[in-house]
Amino acid sequence: MSLPESQIAEAQPLVRVAHPNLVAIKTIARREIARILRIWGQTLVPPAITMTLYFLIFGSLIGSRIGDMGGFSYMDFIVPGLVMMSVIQNAYGNISSSFFGAKFGRHVEELLVSPMPNWVILGGYVAGGVLRGLMVGAIVLVIAMFFTQVRVPHPFVTLTTVLLGATIFSLAGFVNAVYAKKFDDIAIIPTFILTPLTYLGGVFYSVRVLPEWAETATHANPIFYMVNAFRYGLLGESAIDMPIWTAYAVMLGFVAALTWLALRLLTKGVGLRS
Repeated sequence: MSLPESQIAEAQPLVRVAHPNLVAIKTIARREIARILRIWGQTLVPPAITMTLYFLIFGSLIGSRIGDMGGFSYMDFIVPGLVMMSVIQNAYGNISSSFFGAKFGRHVEELLVSPMPNWVILGGYVAGGVLRGLMVGAIVLVIAMFFTQVRVPHPFVTLTTVLLGATIFSLAGFVNAVYAKKFDDIAIIPTFILTPLTYLGGVFYSVRVLPEWAETATHANPIFYMVNAFRYGLLGESAIDMPIWTAYAVMLGFVAALTWLALRLLTKGVGLRS
């Protein structure tokens, strides 16, 4: 059944508006991917080497002395945490360095004066950060297969968790880049906030082995929910330390809050128009 001509006429302007925005997002994301692949020796190789060392030292050497953790061999237990850690760090690092580089090179002004909506600019950069996180996560997961058998009993949870985690920290990296005034400011958050939260987020241990006060404090760490949800996706229900719906609620809440903050900063031109 064909649509009336009046409805077709009304829909055509929406198509014309949506198409340029889609092209703009694809263009920014493609530029980000080209940047990642052009300097692959800096973006993809170092995390692969680092995670291989983690698997060798913590998984094989120390893990054999630790024994089981949460009902799983220590190697199996840390695989989800290490994959998620690599996704988080690289999604964050990609967009913080890329967008700040655009600020430093003054070509971000070309984006701001263009007719692109702010959500298109944000979406393009976030897509680049998420894609780098996914690429590094896939590489680390392949490396893990050389050390243990990787199973994915809940593929939907696995995929959505890694996408939400990469999105959250891409948005956080964007906010960091907006506020940063020099390159040193880019390293402050990963060094003093992101790294401690990652190591204390249950990557290497189950919170069940912690004292009660420490277990309670861990629930204030957002990375704890991402690591646990991803661990549920790879190992099953017995590996998680809290309800899976709680993890999704926290992750979706962070996506909404950081998206609002990033768009507000773009709209006000904070750190961009001074």
